[in-house]
Amino acid sequence: MSAPILAIDAMGGDHGPAVCVPAALNILKEIASLRLLLVGPEDTIVPYLAGVLPDDLERLEIVPASEVVEMDEAPRDALRHKKDSSMRVAINLVKEGRADAAVSAGNTGALMGMGHFVLHTIEGIDRPAIISAMPTFMGQSWMLDLGANNQASPEQLVQFALMGHCVATGAGIANPKVGLLNIGHEDIKGTPLVKAAHERLLTLPLNYIGYVEGDQILSGDVDVVVTDGFTGNVSLKSMEGLAKMIMGVLKEEFTRHPLRQMAAITAMAPLNAVKERLDPRRYNGAVFVGLNGVLVKSHGSADAVAFGYAIKEAVGQVTAQVPLQIRQGLNSLGL
Repeated sequence: MSAPILAIDAMGGDHGPAVCVPAALNILKEIASLRLLLVGPEDTIVPYLAGVLPDDLERLEIVPASEVVEMDEAPRDALRHKKDSSMRVAINLVKEGRADAAVSAGNTGALMGMGHFVLHTIEGIDRPAIISAMPTFMGQSWMLDLGANNQASPEQLVQFALMGHCVATGAGIANPKVGLLNIGHEDIKGTPLVKAAHERLLTLPLNYIGYVEGDQILSGDVDVVVTDGFTGNVSLKSMEGLAKMIMGVLKEEFTRHPLRQMAAITAMAPLNAVKERLDPRRYNGAVFVGLNGVLVKSHGSADAVAFGYAIKEAVGQVTAQVPLQIRQGLNSLGL
């Protein structure tokens, strides 16, 4: 396919263009074929382009937008009244075919609402879901839904499984193992909704391995973990908190006494390796999967490194043509 074109909401997140523009420029240098549309007020963005090489500038374009969606703004108000916001304009660029994907660190609810309203869901998908990669012992896995739908019907859980399969396949996992999150492996356990989804998944030609428990999310035993948005979001925040606690405890124990500080110097290489593997910035970039287009959400507090990973996630989704793969998967499964 031709070089990907991404629309970047330069005003989104806690830091706006101070993070979004430098991150975009870093990825522009890293991926030679990439083209970027920076969306926001031109007079705000231009100062951050000082010193950019002419070759890089040729692959950049500023698309003006006069409004900004605030991080605490009600999604309904943003959808109704912020039609010229940087977030809305970026999504419109995908709808119009001028961009292959949009990336924003802005208000999650507003981004979800605007994405659904402008791009619509793929035919056969009831609701989009949020999916993200996460570290495991074996590399990484994917989990959805992470907060787009507090409740999900059995049919929607089946749709999530298909979409997760397509995302993992696009990331290079052959025949990914798909599991349904439950409180146990036994058939008698789980809610009626989970049991019904399980029975349906058993009939489909996916590599469905059945129920998985919470301790298997990061084990590497499963490539795609399927659940509703409420459970998924709680699980995600718990894992993020655990990673921070582990790093905090390690730092506290290694600095408690001068002798331990000396031991920390000796163990610096493995400690840095652990820190890198658990660094949440590497897994920044959740995808609103199931839409007619690629829409990626970055953490609002992301720094330039983390936002850069969100941009690269968008590139990967575009390259793998995930929306097309979902359409084809729906057709092949008769959903």
